[in-house]
Amino acid sequence: MIQRTGPVCHHFLRTGGGLLLALALVFSACQGKQERDKQVAREDSGAQSIDEPAQAGDVKYILFYGNSLTAGYLLEEAQSFPSLIQQRIDSLGLDYRVINAGLSGETTAGGVGRIDWVLQQPVDIFVLELGANDALRGLDVNETEANLRKIIETVRDTKGDIPVIIAGMLAPPNMGAEYTRRFNGIFPRLAEEYDAGLIPFLLEGVAADPQLNLPDGIHPNAEGQKIVMENVWQILKNDL
Repeated sequence: MIQRTGPVCHHFLRTGGGLLLALALVFSACQGKQERDKQVAREDSGAQSIDEPAQAGDVKYILFYGNSLTAGYLLEEAQSFPSLIQQRIDSLGLDYRVINAGLSGETTAGGVGRIDWVLQQPVDIFVLELGANDALRGLDVNETEANLRKIIETVRDTKGDIPVIIAGMLAPPNMGAEYTRRFNGIFPRLAEEYDAGLIPFLLEGVAADPQLNLPDGIHPNAEGQKIVMENVWQILKNDL
């Protein structure tokens, strides 16, 4: 099933080499709010939609909470990295069910707004992938950190001391050195403070590689999602 979404905001940057230019492309993921009304069913992939109530029991649940990078923008659901994680889990015979709660265009403030609703179902491992759209829009770093902190504390207050994994993000260089330094420091700091797992950079090995991204140069394609899945798996497997 193809996930239909609104247009992507394109950002044209000067050519320049190195990782900083790559990161600038990554954070141009600013889809319209139409995506909120276009979350599709995920039965074909084995990953559960957030719209499908989870049933408690022997199976444990891994909730991926993020934006278009988690949602698998413009890909079939089976190609998104949470679905690929589910496939890996199934191949190993582990009793875990993946829930994809990715929402394109989501900011950390939006994440705070819907976290209570999302946590109305069983969650045994929580993977937090938010912040890229905050950096893209140049939102206040202190507010971004406060929002992420609120999400983590809500998870812990609601679900107890379950494993939390934070997907690290890096700010685009056009925001300036000081903003970039402060933003990039959020994720390792929170991981240490809350004793959470840390994926250093979710898009490591994928960012700005035309062979691994959609034509927009922003979102991972099916091959890129496979690499993202491995980045996540290296941390997630420690909590299974």
